[in-house]
Amino acid sequence: MKIVIICLMALSFTVPIFSAGLVSAQDYLSPSDLILSRDKETLHVLASTGKQLIDFDLQENRMLRSLELPAEPTDMVMSRDGETLYIAGGGPQGRIWIANSGSVVREIKTGHTPMSPIVSPDEKRLYVCNRFDNDVSIIDLESGQTIVRVAVLREPIAAVLTPDGKRLFVANHIPDGRADIEYVASKVSVINTETQEVKTLPLVNGAEGMRAMAISPDGKKIFATHLIARFHVPTTQLERGWVSTNALSVIDVASETLQYTVLLDDIEQGFSNPWAIGFSEDGRTLVVSSTGNQEISLIDLPALTTKIGSQSTQLEGETHWYAHNDLSFLSDIRKRVKLKGIGPRSLVVDEHVVYIGNYFSDAIEVVRFLSSGHTESKLVQLGSEQTITPERLGEIYFNDSALCFQNWLSCATCHPDARTDGLNWDLMNDGIGNPKNVKSMLYAHQTPPAMWLGVRADAETAVRAGIRHIQFAVRPEEDSLAIDAYLKSLKPIPSPHLVDGRLSDSARRGEKLFEQVGCAHCHPSPLFTDFRLHDVGLTSGPDEGKAVDVPHLIEAWRTAPYLHDGRAATMKDVLTTFEHGNTQGKLSELSDGQINELVEYLLSL
Repeated sequence: MKIVIICLMALSFTVPIFSAGLVSAQDYLSPSDLILSRDKETLHVLASTGKQLIDFDLQENRMLRSLELPAEPTDMVMSRDGETLYIAGGGPQGRIWIANSGSVVREIKTGHTPMSPIVSPDEKRLYVCNRFDNDVSIIDLESGQTIVRVAVLREPIAAVLTPDGKRLFVANHIPDGRADIEYVASKVSVINTETQEVKTLPLVNGAEGMRAMAISPDGKKIFATHLIARFHVPTTQLERGWVSTNALSVIDVASETLQYTVLLDDIEQGFSNPWAIGFSEDGRTLVVSSTGNQEISLIDLPALTTKIGSQSTQLEGETHWYAHNDLSFLSDIRKRVKLKGIGPRSLVVDEHVVYIGNYFSDAIEVVRFLSSGHTESKLVQLGSEQTITPERLGEIYFNDSALCFQNWLSCATCHPDARTDGLNWDLMNDGIGNPKNVKSMLYAHQTPPAMWLGVRADAETAVRAGIRHIQFAVRPEEDSLAIDAYLKSLKPIPSPHLVDGRLSDSARRGEKLFEQVGCAHCHPSPLFTDFRLHDVGLTSGPDEGKAVDVPHLIEAWRTAPYLHDGRAATMKDVLTTFEHGNTQGKLSELSDGQINELVEYLLSL
């Protein structure tokens, strides 16, 4: 594919998509998934926060119908005949809604926050990633019953099935295990669908923030988007991807091995927070979106495959340990297309047209890539334009790398979904050579001070320092105020350890132990922190003897690894291996069963 200078032709038009009353002026739609109908005349649009399935007529540029859903959806898949859509959603009360002819005809129960539903080739089974249960449901579609739930690693967020239906490749969103070791990375779980045996496929060191997977048209390669954290170095600069790069891992299906990891950045500009993946029908073009940079990349797939083949033969099996640092790898086989919309989290390709779901713009973008190498794009607004609230604007800024020097990263790079990436980082705010684990942003503004050593008085100060010293940018105060508003609006997600929304019997016993052994002294309810710093005897190196901030425990089930340096892979490790909170020896008096009950309570908060 010959690469030429990109020309974006602005095509202005206004289309009355929604009839009166279909969408409230106060509701954002947030398109999160797209599917093209078999006849290519209708685009099925899944509106996440709008809780809708929208059918949009591509010929007449109008909405055909809008189906209200019981709760927020995440992803969907279509049956072979194109008549049925299987829609995942429902959050903690995970469901698959089966939609046909504009209505939900059936509902199937699944796990916590179901994502990436996949129908087997014989259409007898449905595979669903249960993100916060850390497993995959295999469902019999005739009976609607779950055959088995297969445990994977951490936050399965996307999956692909091989054409023969025998292997399911699952993307685990962030790393599992402790963070204070040499190799920390997200991994791919490969499930044998017949035996349910699971193989772990490591990605390059520092791989994290996996978002999407897709299998090539010939079924031979699987592509996965993710970040590469350069967590071994201090965050002193951003040039040439010093802190974080953005990548596309290529997995060989036949051997179930990582073949190569392609950097999606250029030498002086990042392709931050890569997300959606698609292929042209002729198999010649691979499309990848950047949700931080509001771009797509059009990549010559045959040329990429050839180039990877020539490179990977020289690696001698070391690909899973060492990231590839060639920021010019795609220079002659890729072109970047700047989008008009914000938040391209979904896309579908039809020959030389890419339909993009812009999550924050509530719009579909249509990009045509022409034989001349030029592109044309237009933006189709879904519903009436709405006033952007400070919270919504802050969420946009939190995910936008325009705030960052050379667009290398956004706040969401280290805080996906405003939580943790499971890594340690050596920030410059408290010295050098003392990496700390990434905290969740939930309740950050309500629980000062900020940072593990309390070097920022509060989260407001930390937000502004992050823009200056992590993103190396100077931004107007209004940007920080909006980010503050977004972070203050965060709500905890119910724990997967709850039973029907309540503490289990085991967790209730653990709640009593929490008080009896003195945990509540430093972690009093309701936020489970005393807002103070304490020397807990676990700091070392440059931080030896220093006091650390008492973190709140809400959503502790989601924030592993634990302790200031991520040394504890599990909550049980916190209490046993590292004896945190055992200053008076009371923890050591508990039986193993009681420790498990205490852990169950902590993971239910």
